[in-house]
Amino acid sequence: MSRPVVYKFRLYVADDALNSGQARTNLAALCKTHLAGRSEVEVVDVFKQPNRALSDAIYLTPTLVRTWPLPVRCIVGTLSQTAMVLRVLDLEGDFAAGPPRGEMP
Repeated sequence: MSRPVVYKFRLYVADDALNSGQARTNLAALCKTHLAGRSEVEVVDVFKQPNRALSDAIYLTPTLVRTWPLPVRCIVGTLSQTAMVLRVLDLEGDFAAGPPRGEMP
């Protein structure tokens, strides 16, 4: 039996800006609902690590990058439109949604 894919994300935020906080909250909810136990999130504060953001070509916050599995995918915003986020990050398939409602895993 193969091991489930662990999705790796990098979220670029601007300190405690409102939209950055919303993105953190929305990403946590998305991971809990759709990728329970199968995600890792690294948060990069562009105020504390500006050179990293620039070297990674990040010019807007919040920006979420799915770094694994390849190919890399990226979305900018508060991540409040879950269906769009799932589509852009290529997480729409049944493999990401977890068990159907009412069924135990």
